[in-house]
Amino acid sequence: MSLGIIMVVGYGVLKFRIYECRSLKEKRKIIKPIIEKIRNKFNASVAETGGYDSYKVSEVGISVTGNDRRVVNSVLDKIIQSVEYMEMTDLIDTDFEIINF
Repeated sequence: MSLGIIMVVGYGVLKFRIYECRSLKEKRKIIKPIIEKIRNKFNASVAETGGYDSYKVSEVGISVTGNDRRVVNSVLDKIIQSVEYMEMTDLIDTDFEIINF
């Protein structure tokens, strides 16, 4: 029996280019605060998901769950805007999808 409750999941990847790094340690000092800010401000699941071996690029995976597609979409948009305003790196690509369950 269905109760009519919908779960909406928005997920995707932010791709960054980091120009001023010369080591993976410097890269972590830039990427880690970005991940923490997204996690704390938007209550999103966030992790570095790619670019591990390069100190010039990084991919960060994000997931947001809710019960309203418009709200999930809005949160994802706000995450992108927030990252762009941080100006800690260059956001070079985003790829997101929203699924209803």
